[in-house]
Amino acid sequence: MSKPLVVSIPHHLGKDEAVRRLKSGLGSARTHFAHLFAVQEEIWTGDHLAFRVSALGQVASGTIDVSDDRVNLQVVLPWLLAKVAEAIQPLIRREGTQMLEKK
Repeated sequence: MSKPLVVSIPHHLGKDEAVRRLKSGLGSARTHFAHLFAVQEEIWTGDHLAFRVSALGQVASGTIDVSDDRVNLQVVLPWLLAKVAEAIQPLIRREGTQMLEKK
């Protein structure tokens, strides 16, 4: 395994609102990006999400931890997905930031 992909996204929503928006936004992302990945498992425990996704025939697992002022995503990628991790990090940051923007 390679080192994990880590993305930290600041927000000013508070923990509860950030979790609510992430739950809603991840459902939309699952539909919008279905051609890129499939969610195999999604388990929320309070403000912590453990998940497993597949992409390009590879499986990746990770966590999302929500705090009062930031969301931390950590994904352990197999070697094939790790090769494209740098390219997808800005996409993950952009999509996460859009989910957490004040509306």
